[in-house]
Amino acid sequence: MKVLKFGGTSVGSAQRMQHVARLIAGRQSIVVLSAMAGTTNSLVEIAEYLYKKNPDGANEIANKLAVQYYEHADSLFGTAEYRQRGRETVARFFDYIRTFTKDLFTLFEERVILAQGELISTALMHLYLQEQGVDAVMLPALDFMRTDKNSEPDPVYIREKLQALLSKHPQADLYLTQGYICRNAYGEIDNLQRGGSDYTASLIGAAIYADEIQIWTDIDGMHNNDPRFVEGTLPVRRLHFEEAAELAYFGAKILHPTCILPAKLNNIPVRLLNTMQPDAQGTLISNTTDRGGVKAIAAKDNITAIRIKSGRMLLATGFLRKVFEIFENHQTPIDMVTTSEVGVSCTIDNRKRLDEIVDDLKKYGTVTVDDDMVIVCIVGDMQWQRPGFEASIINALKEIPLRMISYGGSNYNVSLLVKAADKQRALTALSDHLFKQ
Repeated sequence: MKVLKFGGTSVGSAQRMQHVARLIAGRQSIVVLSAMAGTTNSLVEIAEYLYKKNPDGANEIANKLAVQYYEHADSLFGTAEYRQRGRETVARFFDYIRTFTKDLFTLFEERVILAQGELISTALMHLYLQEQGVDAVMLPALDFMRTDKNSEPDPVYIREKLQALLSKHPQADLYLTQGYICRNAYGEIDNLQRGGSDYTASLIGAAIYADEIQIWTDIDGMHNNDPRFVEGTLPVRRLHFEEAAELAYFGAKILHPTCILPAKLNNIPVRLLNTMQPDAQGTLISNTTDRGGVKAIAAKDNITAIRIKSGRMLLATGFLRKVFEIFENHQTPIDMVTTSEVGVSCTIDNRKRLDEIVDDLKKYGTVTVDDDMVIVCIVGDMQWQRPGFEASIINALKEIPLRMISYGGSNYNVSLLVKAADKQRALTALSDHLFKQ
């Protein structure tokens, strides 16, 4: 059995939802749906009004969103009976959302509101499949998807509960469930946060030992560079899980870096496909890959570089530990690190605690900060025993100032730090030098 996940843009209109229904009909698979595009943002806005004790503002946003869903239901269904049932479904969800304007609003209520996007998209899709005569069984994510007390997915619980649900309907044409949402260890409605629906699909795939996990989006796989900045990019046909994770972490928005871990650990291939071009080959991610050469380039924006220079670092044990503990104490992850005999440079993408971090670092040396930087990540099968790839990368950027260079933590990644103003020039130069010669 396969797991198919469709993102918000794939179900973002009645026409696209009908298109997805045609794609999934006849496949015995588990289909994971996100909320319709734009819905989660509106639900977040509703929650913000409720936090500010402004129920009128919350109701106004809810009413606007409800109108969109009524129009969606009218366009989605082909018969008067199902259009009415669709409208009743929409009304039921929004009546429930409006009940939160009457009581105390906390984080727990916010999570419940945010879950409504996935619940309503799957409810409408389930109803449409019924209208089309497809025997689709709903597998409510809140009945099997759970996190533990550390807010990490509980794979044993997920597997047991999901297998039990599947065993009740062995002959169904397909199964439908929600992405992103779950219950926490205390039984409260929560969400998976990182990777959202992609993470759900990967966890389900691992739980049922799926043949393949398919992530359907609005782009033909993972491209070898960012098509928003570089012309003539092409999909990468095969990637190793490590390569895909590096690209996802350093800017390739099509996939979240953590969501494929369950698939990797269980050796389940992940295929990235385009809902609008279903016959396109897409990108296959697995534990095997084509050997040699650079596969793709990505860029991560809004990076801040911090350098700590200290004469006391020379031969001093414990210096790096003290530096890294400062970032840990301020709950700020580090992206890149380079060291010398007298200093260390690192990068962060979260400036929220920057002032406090700099103050603490000044205990150990002179601190300088460079803002508006970008990490450019070059990914491929780059074993250090294969000479030449480093020279090709550096030669491509010979006209562009490089603040930091990092290689060795992985055999799949070389990271470079450049000024934001040089980002497009760097991406284009790398494409021209690495892919077009």
